[in-house]
Amino acid sequence: MPRILYADESYKITGVCFETHNELGRFARERQYADKFEEKLKKLKIPFEREYELKNLQSDSPEGNRVDFLIFGRILTDFKAKRVITKEDYIQMQRYLKAANLELGLIVNFRAAFLKPKRVLNANYDSDNSDANSGHSDRE
Repeated sequence: MPRILYADESYKITGVCFETHNELGRFARERQYADKFEEKLKKLKIPFEREYELKNLQSDSPEGNRVDFLIFGRILTDFKAKRVITKEDYIQMQRYLKAANLELGLIVNFRAAFLKPKRVLNANYDSDNSDANSGHSDRE
């Protein structure tokens, strides 16, 4: 049976997403979802960084790659508030994961009637070349 990456952490993040979606509904703005989500993360004492510049994880990452949240120091989370998640959204998350050399990203579309966070894996993850592995263990 394949292992699920960061199952416990993903479960916690998804739970906070569901709470946020239930409170704000389907038609808020992306920023409102992020603000409410951040408030809940703080309350639960879940370690995160908002509007995180990926260059801080990998020094050779291109400038300007900024993800909505870096949670637990290892899971990228990108919020959307639009009708559907597109192929470009997946490509963007793949680019972020590759730039940060992280294994897992979540795309969350709050506009959907039923929230279904999408897990995106980085097939190019290199555990031997990860600044994040050594630099973020203090957050856990």
